[in-house]
Amino acid sequence: MKRVILLISIVAFIMVMAACQNEETQKEGKPVIQIGYMPITHAVPLFMQNEMFESGDKDFEVQLVRFSSWPDLMDALNTGRIDGASTLITVAMKANELGIDLRGIALGHREGNVLIGSEDLGGVSDLKGETFAIPHKISTHNVLLYLMLKEHGLSYDDVNTVEMSPAEMPAALAEGRIEGYVVAEPFGAQSVTMGTGKVLYQSDDLWENSLDCSLVLHGDFINENRELAEDFMESYIIAAEKSDSKDKRVRNVSSEYMNVDEEVMDLSMEWISYKDLKINEESYNNLRVYMQEMGLSEDPPEYDEFVDNTLLGWD
Repeated sequence: MKRVILLISIVAFIMVMAACQNEETQKEGKPVIQIGYMPITHAVPLFMQNEMFESGDKDFEVQLVRFSSWPDLMDALNTGRIDGASTLITVAMKANELGIDLRGIALGHREGNVLIGSEDLGGVSDLKGETFAIPHKISTHNVLLYLMLKEHGLSYDDVNTVEMSPAEMPAALAEGRIEGYVVAEPFGAQSVTMGTGKVLYQSDDLWENSLDCSLVLHGDFINENRELAEDFMESYIIAAEKSDSKDKRVRNVSSEYMNVDEEVMDLSMEWISYKDLKINEESYNNLRVYMQEMGLSEDPPEYDEFVDNTLLGWD
């Protein structure tokens, strides 16, 4: 009897959750687009877009879904639990290579990736034998580390690379657990403002027009909701243009998603740009070469296989 009651309870719970899910995907008769993000400056256009929706009348709703790690975000994206995400372009390319139909539509930002070393580090050559943190092995951050070491005559194997949650990196550096790291903002600015870290390189010093975070959508979502996807992306670009003003409104909205003090936010915004978010073909092809060179991908998708410029009329 207890088993029957338990089974009925489980079925009832599933029905309630299904009903809730339906309410999420259709809010007041409007379609809801679920987009994953990490609380970083690279997703600020999404934050501003969401703020625009809250203050205006739109024919659709955007539900931002927060994640604390790239693997968790990509698992949700790859399995179709969300419609799209602001994510590392490299892991989305890898997923596409493995047969998951993800499409890169626009960048999340320009610049804003900083390689940080401990305050007492003499120089890049002193990283030999030390531990350096990256957010994900298959990331532009890892490529930037590779390029920095190469610039100073070091091999990638000369340092001990560890994957680490972005939010953990400033504390790990301050405690001496790592000697440096490369990550999205605002986590680089945190160490600089605390006086525990210093800038070794800005991303553009190593690779001009590098590609990092991208707004990615499922191919099925685009195919089944073409007009909706176009409207969503049009509003995203408008939000990106507003984001690039980096004014008080932008900083206030961003602070709702990133719990950092004003000094850190100011420095982070100084390092980043939200202009010209088209995924440049030459930069993309350079990234493909780096991924293959580093053994991160055997056959990354060609530009036309992964990048969809048609939603924004960029073709």
